[in-house]
Amino acid sequence: MKSEAKKDIRALSREQLRDFFESRGMEAFRGNQVYEWLWKKGAHDFDAMTNLSLDLREQLAAEFTINHIEVDRMQRSADGTVKNAVRLHDGLVVESVLIPTENRTTACVSSQVGCSLDCKFCATARLKRMRNLNPDEIYDQVVVIDRQSRLYFGRPLSNIVFMGMGEPLMNYPNMMKAIDKITSEEGLGMSPRRITVSTSGVPKMIRRMAEEGPRFNLAVSLHSAIDSTRSTIMPFNETFPLDDLRDAIVYWYEKTGNRVTYEYVVWEGINDGPEDVAALLAFCRAAPCKVNLIEYNPIGDDAFRQASEPALQAYINALEGAGITVTVRRSRGKDIDAACGQLANKG
Repeated sequence: MKSEAKKDIRALSREQLRDFFESRGMEAFRGNQVYEWLWKKGAHDFDAMTNLSLDLREQLAAEFTINHIEVDRMQRSADGTVKNAVRLHDGLVVESVLIPTENRTTACVSSQVGCSLDCKFCATARLKRMRNLNPDEIYDQVVVIDRQSRLYFGRPLSNIVFMGMGEPLMNYPNMMKAIDKITSEEGLGMSPRRITVSTSGVPKMIRRMAEEGPRFNLAVSLHSAIDSTRSTIMPFNETFPLDDLRDAIVYWYEKTGNRVTYEYVVWEGINDGPEDVAALLAFCRAAPCKVNLIEYNPIGDDAFRQASEPALQAYINALEGAGITVTVRRSRGKDIDAACGQLANKG
């Protein structure tokens, strides 16, 4: 007869842990101690919980497991970027990235194994979505990268972007639980202002998120403000058209007071014409925003080529002329396939 799998102890709330100990005739505060080991101290082994008796640790190990992640393979780029191939408890693999700059280190974390969307320019989209990540699996990626930041760059992690594998808003409850743990004083205690959730644009979920009054930042992978063009490169746009997305972003701003950031790659022959610039400008006027123009990272598809510098400059001139903040983000980690759009478990 097959033995029943042990429950992952990190699925229990603090209150449930307290109840567990009380139900066995022990002090409820033991639950607080275990909770702190699991979240604040990132313990992956009951033996590490040294302020608990050996007998108690053995009882926990007999009844529970801790389904922590393992870094299967780590690669370091010439520019300092670190890419982790992260193995989950069931053998599936996702990738996370540490991006260092002069005054900050940013964790790029995954929210799904694969992706359910089908953006033509993204390597992750070529992987079918196998499952959502649990809150603790998202949290663990941040813990690992914080440790790497301290080890390699001598400072704690400063920023987090949900911009790795998967569409975070398609794993909404687990993403929100992970952010709650990351920002809680009982967890990592990071400021939500240093967290950015990047979405391909799911209007209904942007509205739902806005209603919860989040203090983190929102980025939208836009890439075109013309429906026909966007549907060609991001086919799900036919289900979530730009009018709906724009209205959801207006709602987001009304509810939160936080301007959105549009992530935008300019490709030769796809969105590098004056009509594309004009459409983006009109879209940006709906709500306060800023625009990140992103260098394209090839994934072996000749249909997508980085646009010329003059085409990029046309966007910059138009946006700055309209008083819209625009930055050009040069990619990092390209030599180890760690740049935006390149995560696909090739390592």
